Amino acid sequence: MFDALLWRWVPLAVTLLLSGCSTLDYYSHLAEGQLQLLQARKPISELLIAPTVDPNLKQRLALTQQARDFASAQLGLPNNRSYRLYADIQRPFVVWNMFATAEFSLTPELHCFPVAGCVAYRGFYSQGRARGAAALLKQQGLDTYLGGVEAYSTLGWFDDPILNTMLRWSDERVAAVIFHELAHQQLYVADDSAFNESFASFVEHEGLRQWRAAKGLPSSDPQGEQQREHFIALVLASRTRLQQLYDSDLAPAQMRRGKQAEFERLRAEYRALRDSQWGGSGRYDNWINAPINNAKLLPFGLYDRWVPAFAALFEQAGSHWPRFYQHVAALGKLPKIERTQALARLTPEA
Repeated sequence: MFDALLWRWVPLAVTLLLSGCSTLDYYSHLAEGQLQLLQARKPISELLIAPTVDPNLKQRLALTQQARDFASAQLGLPNNRSYRLYADIQRPFVVWNMFATAEFSLTPELHCFPVAGCVAYRGFYSQGRARGAAALLKQQGLDTYLGGVEAYSTLGWFDDPILNTMLRWSDERVAAVIFHELAHQQLYVADDSAFNESFASFVEHEGLRQWRAAKGLPSSDPQGEQQREHFIALVLASRTRLQQLYDSDLAPAQMRRGKQAEFERLRAEYRALRDSQWGGSGRYDNWINAPINNAKLLPFGLYDRWVPAFAALFEQAGSHWPRFYQHVAALGKLPKIERTQALARLTPEA
């Protein structure tokens, strides 16, 4: 699985408050999965003093509570029971998200809900169900991709727990995800994933920077960040070339050959970069060596698109979190076109 920082999806359809699913069976599956998760929750405060709880788990949970306290006290994020609970769901991912596109398109098949708006995936608590749904779409000629998700937010509809799936991460990454998901509770705008995810990503990045400073921790790994940026840049460049191909008037057979040639070019460029600058090994080898299609490229750019704009807005707010959130909320009330234009003006390179 590639860099999990790219996998911060918000499968809001899991809540019982959201309807609009295509089938009653799918809706029932989501309701059952969310209910099972809720029933598995236990207060972390009780686990920390329970004599039967593994000491290593206690240590990890104690760290999560430090980050949770920091999120509300220093970052101005919601102060509620989310991430004050723990749930061991006995599996490596909490949900599996399925993405789909047409054969010659980079536009996702959207799934829309009354509260959350439209999102670019369908979430499943069962990997088998997700694979079955993907197989049906493949039969219709669509590109599909499944991604395992370790955490998600219900936007405050429920008290979201720390999950066992999250504790496979480093302490810093757990803290980052808490900041990110609480940012979704702070503000969420329907039908604008780039806005929501870029906002939450900025809160995550700046929050983690302040968290490190407060705890006297070293800054993030510059080499790892550079590899991540270079990899994303490669994929985004490939997406640009694919879009040009799909906008052309080529016959389907020619377009199909061009599509596969582009994926091979992406692999070749990645390996050249890895061998020349990363010492011959890279953290994205598994991703690049597995099959690639349009759907697999969908997440890239979504979570980073407007991060520089939010950074500029934070600076304009004097690095004052409440004032920053007020500015962001004002942007969120604008029509989508005006909001996008405002973010573009805030972006430094503009």
